[in-house]
Amino acid sequence: MIKKTYPKDLVKLSKLISLKGKTSLITGAASGIGRAIAKRFAEAGSELILSDINRDGLTKTRESIGHNLCNSKECLLDLSRKAEIDSVWEEFSKLPDILVNNAGIYPFKNYMDLEEEFLKKLVDINLNSMVWMSQNFIKRRGSRGGIIINISSIEAIIPFKEDMAHYSMTKSGIIALTRSLARDYGKMGYRVNVILPGAIKTPGVDAIVKTALSKFRFNLIKTGYDFQSRLALGRWGHPDEVAKVVLFLASDMASYIQGALLPVDGGFLTS
Repeated sequence: MIKKTYPKDLVKLSKLISLKGKTSLITGAASGIGRAIAKRFAEAGSELILSDINRDGLTKTRESIGHNLCNSKECLLDLSRKAEIDSVWEEFSKLPDILVNNAGIYPFKNYMDLEEEFLKKLVDINLNSMVWMSQNFIKRRGSRGGIIINISSIEAIIPFKEDMAHYSMTKSGIIALTRSLARDYGKMGYRVNVILPGAIKTPGVDAIVKTALSKFRFNLIKTGYDFQSRLALGRWGHPDEVAKVVLFLASDMASYIQGALLPVDGGFLTS
């Protein structure tokens, strides 16, 4: 449980950043930002439960961490199904102390072409999964408290891609969920915060760029150019640059941060 009083004696920095003795559940851990978070958490000494629907990707994440660095196990999970989420939580022999809701999808689709099935799956994965994962986490840990870190997007604040209204909507919902949980469960020992990544070079982003170039999607090419011009740091970010901020929020370094939105976007939102 998170201590509700500040310690009288200053704690050493190495201990503040350590996750030794903690177990962390990370969704979307098969690649990109999720894999980077897993690596940093392992380095900080956390045991890991790595969740994704991509079994091969999970195996590669575990291999990239190395078996000597930490104890980890794979959890194959379809986040679009609430029953499957609930079932997985019932099977845990040891409850995680830290929950990182990272998984999400971002398919392009014109707003006028949205269909019920498409939208339902998107909302189930991007938003509802965080609702059910967080509910299980709080319900099962009870008065022990814990840490929840949700991954949203700068699209929740400034939508900049065409044909992504559905995506931006879900990412805005994550912010509202985070702030509400922070308010309602903070006094029970839960720290809940949200990160807004942007301009991060992940495999998914690389695939979009390749599609734009190969199929001459000039609207996407222009969006990429306009986006690049808004980056105050003048460059794209790396998944590890998000992972380091997630680690900070998961550690005692962030002991008095609650309900916060932390952009990790190279200055996009300030430009």
